[in-house]
Amino acid sequence: MALDHAILVSLLEKPGSGYELARRFERSIGYFWTATHQQIYRVLKRMESDGWVDVRDVPQQGRPDKKEYSVAGPGRDALSTWLHEPIEPESVRHDLAVKIRGAAFDDPAALISEVQRHRQAHTERLAHYLAGEARDFGEPPESGPLDAERELQHAVLRGGIAYERMMIAWLDDVLATLGRFRAGQ
Repeated sequence: MALDHAILVSLLEKPGSGYELARRFERSIGYFWTATHQQIYRVLKRMESDGWVDVRDVPQQGRPDKKEYSVAGPGRDALSTWLHEPIEPESVRHDLAVKIRGAAFDDPAALISEVQRHRQAHTERLAHYLAGEARDFGEPPESGPLDAERELQHAVLRGGIAYERMMIAWLDDVLATLGRFRAGQ
């Protein structure tokens, strides 16, 4: 997936400034796609020159005007084309897994603190995702089921939650295995 498509999806969910997009990437789109502020602004500029997004100046009191981006027809067409194209299943590149295998040729127990650090990061990310789920999807709306946009956002978040739980379980298994080497077993 190109960053272009993630930006188009975000702008279709809600038009916004480059800064607002970057915040969304930090808050929710970052569940599955990360980008720096610089990358977002660079892609927005290109998308504007390609006619994929429209830009309007929004006056602000006490601050400089901001540019608000929204998806133009050609951007919607590009997203539609991409949505209908097949994509290959992702390959996993996992540096920690290579380190774990490589530890057999050094001191396996020396890797324990690194695996613990990764486990802590995944535990924190899981807590963040669960808090977001409770905040954004905790109570079903009184008007009935969620619309397609919200339901699909929740499906992606549930995928992130499942991934973090799987990683924590795997890291627990790795820690137990490494612990046997520390104990001299």
